Amino acid sequence: MTTLTTNETRTPPGVVAAIIGVSAVASLFLFWLVYFHAPADVTGTHLLFLPALNALLNALAAVALFTGFLFIRAQNVSAHRASMFAAFVFSSVFLVAYITNYALHGEMVFPKDAGAVRWVYFPLLISHIILAVVALPMILITFFLSLSGRFPAHRRLARWTFPIWLYVSVTGVIVYAMLAAYR
Repeated sequence: MTTLTTNETRTPPGVVAAIIGVSAVASLFLFWLVYFHAPADVTGTHLLFLPALNALLNALAAVALFTGFLFIRAQNVSAHRASMFAAFVFSSVFLVAYITNYALHGEMVFPKDAGAVRWVYFPLLISHIILAVVALPMILITFFLSLSGRFPAHRRLARWTFPIWLYVSVTGVIVYAMLAAYR
């Protein structure tokens, strides 16, 4: 029987660097897509359901995250794992639909005549965007730690990843609802 040394239980720095690198490239791509790419559907007639689908996927991710939290508190690891995979799938499909929506339709602009609601909408949107960028590598690293059996490190990072991911999912739904209400 072999015992693991301290170095064998540490997360390889190259894996973390690769995850952060992929996350940075993805964030830069989204930045380019939102601020520099011209929408492909200039008539605005294709796949108009995507914003609503994105809100639904965010809501489902939030429900799966909260359910996973309840399962791990009850020490039901297999149900926790299933819930977290569901949240990951919902968020991944969201990301594909989000990219598709932006590529087709471009940015949705909050109306200038919405009054004081803009003072709620923009801080919410800004915090949502910033934390979404932060959440991506955290989610990927947290998943890697779990899948590679590094459960103490997984738990330490998940304490931060969970509330940020949940906040991003819930505020995504709120941002959509605010846009839909004022369009």
